[in-house]
Amino acid sequence: MSLGGATLIMGVVNVTPDSFSDGGLFVDRQAAVEQGLALARQGAAILDIGGESTRPGSDPTPLEVELDRVLPVVRELKERCHAVISIDTYKAPVAEAAIEAGAAMVNDVTALKGDPAMAGLCAKSGVALVLMHMLGSPRTMQQDPQYGDVVAEVRDFLAGQARVAIQAGVDGQAIVVDPGIGFGKTLDHNLALIRNLPALAQLGYPVLLGASRKAFIGRLTGRDKPGERLWGTVGAHVLAAALGADMVRVHDVAPLREALQVADAVMAAPVWP
Repeated sequence: MSLGGATLIMGVVNVTPDSFSDGGLFVDRQAAVEQGLALARQGAAILDIGGESTRPGSDPTPLEVELDRVLPVVRELKERCHAVISIDTYKAPVAEAAIEAGAAMVNDVTALKGDPAMAGLCAKSGVALVLMHMLGSPRTMQQDPQYGDVVAEVRDFLAGQARVAIQAGVDGQAIVVDPGIGFGKTLDHNLALIRNLPALAQLGYPVLLGASRKAFIGRLTGRDKPGERLWGTVGAHVLAAALGADMVRVHDVAPLREALQVADAVMAAPVWP
C-alpha cells in the first residue's frame, strides 16, 4: 500500500456538522469537494469521506442522512481528482452506494462488527478494507477504557478481524489495520500503541495510524483546541512512520507531506555499520 516506499497520506474530509475537529466546516457539499481537491493537490494519495461523526460521545447518524451527505462528494471527487476515494463508514448500504459512486476503499471503524454484511460486500467489490480497533461505541468508548495489555489485545483483535475478512473472501493484500488511536484509549494506551507499532506491522498487513489533532496530543502539549495541535500531530505521525506505519490519516496534509518526505528519506538511508 505504499508508493515507492513513501508513507501514504490519507486526507480527512468530514461531511458532518459535529466532528470533533472540523465539524460543520465542510457539511456543505461544495465546501467538502473543494477541501478534498485541496488535500489532493497538497499530496493526499487517499481521501477519506465520512458522513457520521465518531467523536467521543457522538450518536449514530441515520442511514439516509449519511447517504445524502457523502454520495455527491464521492461522485464529484472521483470525477475531478486522481486520489483514491475511501468511504469512512461501518454501514454496508453506505459502503455499497459509495463504491458504486467511485470509492475504492472502505474505512470501517468497527472492523466489520458494525454490519455483518460488510465483509461480503468488500469481498464482492474487491475494494481495500481498513479494519480499526475501537473499544465499545463512540458514545461509550472513553468511559474508563480498561485493558490488561493494550498492545496484545489490539493486535489480537485486528488479527482476528482480518481472518474474518479473509474467510468472507476479502483478498488479504487488500486489508489495512488501524489501532484506533483515541477510540477507547487513555493517554497511556495511545502512547503504548504508537511506540509498539512494530508489533502491529508484524501481522503482515499495512498499518494506518490516525492521530491527527486528537485529545491525547492536547493533553501532552497543553493545546485545548484541536486546530492548534498541528505540531504535535506532525510529531506523532513522523514517529509512527519511523516505527512502521505505512499510511497516516490527517487533516493537515501539506505540512505532514513535507515532514514525512524527510522522515521517509532518513529511514531509507543505510544503517551503519
